[in-house]
Amino acid sequence: MKKRNLYHLFGTVLLAFAVYSCKKEEQESNKNRSPETHIEQQNKITVKESSEKTEGKKSPSDFVPEGYVIFKYEGGISAGAWDEIKGDLNKDGLDDIVLIIKGTDKSKIIQDESRGELDRNRRGIIILMNKGDHYELASKNLDCFSSENEDGGVYFAPELDFQIEKGNLIIGYGHGRYGNWSYTFRYQNDDMELIGYDSYVSQGPVPQYIVSINFLTGKKLTRDNLNKDDNGDNYIEKFKDTWENIKVKKLIRLSEIKDFDELNING
Repeated sequence: MKKRNLYHLFGTVLLAFAVYSCKKEEQESNKNRSPETHIEQQNKITVKESSEKTEGKKSPSDFVPEGYVIFKYEGGISAGAWDEIKGDLNKDGLDDIVLIIKGTDKSKIIQDESRGELDRNRRGIIILMNKGDHYELASKNLDCFSSENEDGGVYFAPELDFQIEKGNLIIGYGHGRYGNWSYTFRYQNDDMELIGYDSYVSQGPVPQYIVSINFLTGKKLTRDNLNKDDNGDNYIEKFKDTWENIKVKKLIRLSEIKDFDELNING
């Protein structure tokens, strides 16, 4: 009887030791595998996010979000009508596309006493890179531009214009006889970054001053017309050029501009 109890006790100890060993081995195995498994999971998430960001679509209109339409503008600084601006923005020989979009919120459509019905929905911009058989999103900003029906106060509201020149996107504002100004963007660092600003101020046909800023070199040129007050028949332009160094901490990204009307260009 005592011998049988001894065998039973010995068996129980062996079983407990076996269970402990298995658990210990499983813990060590999990400990060794956990970092790799975690990294693999993180890699899968990263790949998924990257895939969604660079997912290509066949048609530019596929990138227009719900609640917006492609804005077709007639006139502007450059004559004609457009719903797409085409040009090579990344120097790969293919025409990329810039879309101007406009909100469709019915609550933003108002009745003006003198001008009738006005659509005050704001406008935005979408930049698409041409990949041959599809397009990829390079940058977007859904409401950085005011509507085309804003009040100009004493003057008329400035006209908005878009052009692609030498691989750069130029967003221009025209104010008739009072001058114009423009913002130059370049595709770099996965966005469109502001690399230049130009302003031309005039009174009728007589220029007052011209400002040009290069944010890449940190240089600002101001050209002051010394004969700005002379608008007679014998008027002759005479500019005084002043160069300044400016501090540029970080280039402004197109996707991060809240409102071009309130964009403060420091220089």
